[in-house]
Amino acid sequence: MEKVINCFKRRPDAVSRLICFPWAGGGSIHYARWGNVLNSSIEVFAVKLPGRESRAKEPFFQNMQQIVDEVIGALLPLLKEKPFALFGHSFGAFTSFAVADALKRLHNLEPVHIFLSGASAPYSETRINTPKRSDLSDDDFLKWMSSIGGTPPELLANPEVLKLFLPALKADLHVVENYRRDKPDSPILSCPLTCFDGKDDIPHDLQAWKSITSGDFTVRMFDGSHFYLKDSANEKIILDFVTKQLETSEMDYL
Repeated sequence: MEKVINCFKRRPDAVSRLICFPWAGGGSIHYARWGNVLNSSIEVFAVKLPGRESRAKEPFFQNMQQIVDEVIGALLPLLKEKPFALFGHSFGAFTSFAVADALKRLHNLEPVHIFLSGASAPYSETRINTPKRSDLSDDDFLKWMSSIGGTPPELLANPEVLKLFLPALKADLHVVENYRRDKPDSPILSCPLTCFDGKDDIPHDLQAWKSITSGDFTVRMFDGSHFYLKDSANEKIILDFVTKQLETSEMDYL
């Protein structure tokens, strides 16, 4: 499990787990440190994908199925032992959903809450009509990334460092661009679903996510663009909200 999951603070007595999926090209550190911030009832698992951090020498995954298989393979016994929630931003929203979809279909397991950020539903018109970018040259790719404001500013300020991140960014984008999931005929899940987004990001079809669950559906918008969740004030609001939702679900579970 240690290969796939970064956990800064193990909490064997935690009542529930929050499993977090990285954005395109991203690592696990941003989410793993949430384990130091959230209260002792929640244990945080941050997913670590191949081609970065301690897995830098491993080849990138080529498709969503590889991510789903690895994450479920590593976590299934743990997911059966106590309640869990999923959190994913951008690329991570797609991987969160794909994992939740597979867990329900194959193992009849579902999260107590799913938090999806900064992404349109995979079957929405907005998503389907998005041009493919992963095959662009590095220069054109960088120009596009700059134009949408979707790159952490600290990376854009250092082109040499950014070039090191480009392979992971492109690999993750390739996975998303080739991920297909039809709109479900009926809800797959019954848990609550919350969508987060930045007010200044490119518009996402958040409402389309409502189709995946029969549970409560909430949208919360924050000041900022694509990486609004890196703002410390926004992050505090998100973590307070996530904590409240998990504590509520813990009461329901008990």
